Amino acid sequence: MVLNGVKINKSLKKLYEEKGYWKSATLLNRWKDSVSQFGGREFVSDDHGIRYNYSQLDEKADALAGFLEKCGIGPEDVVSFQIPPRSEFVITLFACLKIGAVPAPLGMCFVDDELKGLLSMLGSSLHISTATYRVSNRTEMMLRLKNELHLLRDLIFVCDSESEIAALPEGAGDLKEIIAYTTPPPKASPATGDDVALILCTSGTTKGCKAVMYTHNNIIYSEEVFNETLGLTDEDSIFMPAPLSHATGLHHGIISPMLRGGRLVLEERFSCSEAVRIMNRERCTYSMGATPFIYDLLKQLEESGSSLPYLRFYICGGAPVPKELVQRGWSKFEILVCECYGSTESVPHVCVRPEECLDNLGKWSGRAMGAIEVRIVDKNRQPVPPGVIGEEASRGPNVFVGYLGAPALTDAALDDEGWFYSGDLCVSDENGNIKMVGREKDIIIRGGENLNSNDINENLEGCPGVADHTVIGVPDERLGERICAFVALAPGTETVTKEDIIAYLQSKKVHKRHWPERIEIIEKIPRTESGKVKKHVLAGELAKRMSREADKA
Repeated sequence: MVLNGVKINKSLKKLYEEKGYWKSATLLNRWKDSVSQFGGREFVSDDHGIRYNYSQLDEKADALAGFLEKCGIGPEDVVSFQIPPRSEFVITLFACLKIGAVPAPLGMCFVDDELKGLLSMLGSSLHISTATYRVSNRTEMMLRLKNELHLLRDLIFVCDSESEIAALPEGAGDLKEIIAYTTPPPKASPATGDDVALILCTSGTTKGCKAVMYTHNNIIYSEEVFNETLGLTDEDSIFMPAPLSHATGLHHGIISPMLRGGRLVLEERFSCSEAVRIMNRERCTYSMGATPFIYDLLKQLEESGSSLPYLRFYICGGAPVPKELVQRGWSKFEILVCECYGSTESVPHVCVRPEECLDNLGKWSGRAMGAIEVRIVDKNRQPVPPGVIGEEASRGPNVFVGYLGAPALTDAALDDEGWFYSGDLCVSDENGNIKMVGREKDIIIRGGENLNSNDINENLEGCPGVADHTVIGVPDERLGERICAFVALAPGTETVTKEDIIAYLQSKKVHKRHWPERIEIIEKIPRTESGKVKKHVLAGELAKRMSREADKA
């Protein structure tokens, strides 16, 4: 299969090779190095009771790779899979790399027509999935999609019970049976450092998902500089609550520890109490995920009287980190909450160093890592001075090489000089610190004044009776937009009124222009698997509610 849409700047390629940022090694080369050096050391454990050292996981990956070859999968063929955070995900990833196939993990949230569209876009001829996920039957859905997609030939399922095995469609593979037998290693992959190694789909906070392509060089550089910046060694173990189908989970959860002989600890379905138990049992030294994860975790520690004595820091991304969260983490539990910033296309490339965390206290998202360049630009993509808000752009050995099958989208986001334009609004200072202040669509334009919805939302933190909250703009004939806050109530709270919220904001001396003008109670704030708020879903819900109000008027 030809992966359409790859865009590598020739002059940057030459520079990165001369500087040693890009080398000839592939992820498979680096994996083999780690197996040779750390073979008997544990690499991954999950909450299904599975533990593999480097050598054991290598054997399992060999077995699956051989089966994939028998199914006709070869170099540059895309293998799609939907597996939650468990050891089978890691096995599948390295099995693909062993034969030069391109792994394309997909979020468990994708089902039915949405999943069909992604599989069609990827051109996948083989898909691997759990037989069930929570309450949904994945075998029936995948059989239906296989009949509708002419390219999709083979299905493999991860089964956890005899009944799931018995219900497998005819011809489908059982992954656990496939990897149960030792097989010879597959023939050597022909991949090079410049070849596409991985495809990740964007998380879907807007309606359209894009298939982001990375080379081996992109990923290896990203994680080497990540390890160096955070001072991570083979003695460190990461607890990963984020989905492995996202850049945080895959790059920082799997590849980062692999490159240095570290260890990955997984929990399939995040539970605060279980997470605390696992992290203490496994002596995890750091973790990484979206802001809601650490918020809930600190709350669990406070309510249960527990602690995490081995956890040194938590890397937090996806949204600006409130100062109060950093203070709580350190003052109560001696956990450094360090903000990071990035995107699927330019994997978290800005980070607050742990040694700077307490001085920073949420003021900045951090500084660029390694040789990665960052600049803030205006609407004409011209750099703006420090202190001026603009769009964040990044360039470096880590930046993706294009959207699969979408060269026009690639050209719009990735210019000819190698700069990726994120669509995120950021501000910088003279020392290279960057602060994410929101997406362009997060700006509420009220009466000609630009208001940052993230700033307004941060003011709601700690409001009595409110468990979760977010802010969006509501259309207004006179002012253009007004401020609408969606709030999920805390357990035991019957309601929260607009007056309650305004009284709280007044007590914090928040300026009136940052007060919500409409309050909507919702059972749960909708979020992506990685913790980002699905604001388009809330906008649709608000439109429905306003339409019903108009009908009653």
